[in-house]
Amino acid sequence: MTSPAARMKTDPSFFDIRLAVSEQDLLAAQRLRYRVFIEELGGTGPFVDHDKRLERDEFDPIVDHLCLIDNRRSAKDLDHVVGVYRLLPGDRAAKFGRFYCDAEYDLTPLRDCGRPVLELGRSCVDPASRGGSGMFLMWNALADYVLDHGIEILFGVASFHGTDIPMLAPSLSWLHHHHLAPAELRPRALPAGYHRMDLIPADRLDRREAMAGMPALIKAYLRLGGMVGEGAFIDRAFNTTDVFLLMDTAAMSDKHRQFYESRWQPQ
Repeated sequence: MTSPAARMKTDPSFFDIRLAVSEQDLLAAQRLRYRVFIEELGGTGPFVDHDKRLERDEFDPIVDHLCLIDNRRSAKDLDHVVGVYRLLPGDRAAKFGRFYCDAEYDLTPLRDCGRPVLELGRSCVDPASRGGSGMFLMWNALADYVLDHGIEILFGVASFHGTDIPMLAPSLSWLHHHHLAPAELRPRALPAGYHRMDLIPADRLDRREAMAGMPALIKAYLRLGGMVGEGAFIDRAFNTTDVFLLMDTAAMSDKHRQFYESRWQPQ
């Protein structure tokens, strides 16, 4: 993706994918986030506009919004954005003063690593577009963005719906025992919301049970070599249990190629 206005025609032909190029795109992205995070998942937040049905926060003016556009839907009604990813490069976050993840995790290891980083956030897809080609197309465009900006480490929080830790224990424990990031890159959940993830011993875990409770987006990150930070963070405002995920693009490259060769998509 060569510029914020870059637009790439995709297949099927009724989809486009682009960085938000207008106020209308941004508002449609915030409308989609409201439908998913507020209406569907029961979250809230200090900047949410319930009257206009917009989920927004203080980071929206400084990030890039990668939008999946359905040309069959009305832009006038703010219905045309059916998928969104929020992208915050490290240099831009440094000027702003913080990342979104700073509210939940100690990012000192990533800040000290000296490598170009990109924070991913607010990823969501309209229910009618899930399970199809939408997320696949967004990941294609994300790969272009990463290459264009020389990004070496991608990171962000990914969420389990709800805060029932015993129910989430198999999945959280699997992440801790099998996908923990190296100590030199491993952020740790802040004390205010920290919950340990090593809840079940490794030798008592059932992989099938752990994967059954794993959200599709987290499975997708794991497929591409994703690793997790230390501890989960309980986000009661959004009614989620968050885990920190990071990917090293050097380690991701081979997996990324296999991902596209196999035409695998998150389900």
